[in-house]
Amino acid sequence: MTNPFTEMLGEKGTLLADGATGTNLFNMGLMAGDPPEFWNVDQPKNIIALYRGAVEAGSDLFLTNSFGANAARLKLHSAEKRAHELSRVAAELGREVADTAGRKVLVAGSVGPTGEIMEPVGTLSHALAVEMFHETADGLKSGGTDIGWLETISAPEEYRAAAEGFALAGLPWCGTMSFDTAGRTMMGVTSEAMVQMVHELDNRPTAYGANCGTGASDLLRTVLGFAAAKGELPIIAKGNAGIPKYVEGHIHYDGTPELMARYAVMARNCGASVIGGCCGTMPEHLVHMRAALDSTPKGEAPSLEEIASILGPFSSESDGTDGEGPTRAPRRGRRRG
Repeated sequence: MTNPFTEMLGEKGTLLADGATGTNLFNMGLMAGDPPEFWNVDQPKNIIALYRGAVEAGSDLFLTNSFGANAARLKLHSAEKRAHELSRVAAELGREVADTAGRKVLVAGSVGPTGEIMEPVGTLSHALAVEMFHETADGLKSGGTDIGWLETISAPEEYRAAAEGFALAGLPWCGTMSFDTAGRTMMGVTSEAMVQMVHELDNRPTAYGANCGTGASDLLRTVLGFAAAKGELPIIAKGNAGIPKYVEGHIHYDGTPELMARYAVMARNCGASVIGGCCGTMPEHLVHMRAALDSTPKGEAPSLEEIASILGPFSSESDGTDGEGPTRAPRRGRRRG
């Protein structure tokens, strides 16, 4: 079945997604520990500015400010009953920006992890997780989002629950996981295992891939793992703008716009057809990524040595698919940067 996302991808071949949400909002004055989703109602002009920054930089799609708009996360702020509302308003603001962009731009409804550990390791039941994902997805759909966008997931159980939630809402979706521990997610999923899981789902995503994690080098190694598994669905690459460093009391990402431009071209060569940035990625990075993708023809997949020489060394020797690396370990979801 077609949807606005598949139609645009079919037309253009490669889509440029957006950059960071948290990094940009912190630069606007969001305080650490405050839920960004409250700004959908309290500071809508800032959220519109966030969206427009990506659009004006050349993005084909941007994610809504709804990463933590689920009952489990909002409960930390005594706002669990606002999940649907905050998701809906995030999408409505996005719809306003997309519809006045002067070109076709897609609104992707961001859905992050619940922050809870699912059974049998943790206490969150499958049924309750599905209910929470359904509520968020329904709010996004009500607000006019073109597609749901699951991101920064570590546990396969949570990914499957989200797939059911999107199905109940009747919303097409994409879904990425975060690979940040020797080529695996923190719950032990490898790139190869993710491809198998995604293609076995009753409600398969429109596209799948990786976001966040450590550096861009590690993310591209994961994308190569996706491509090697020869799945049928488009691949998403949404890597961080370099490596985070603590400088004068603030987290700073060292990836320059020029480096992210090279990353974007290499991501496409690795097999990704939807390419964006995650933590630390600002509109200036996106401008350079857009220009590089538009001016550079697709080439051969780079070797691991080429990736490391251009983008920096890998954080581990193993990509997780060789049997090396960590086993599953409990983790609480973290906010997308």
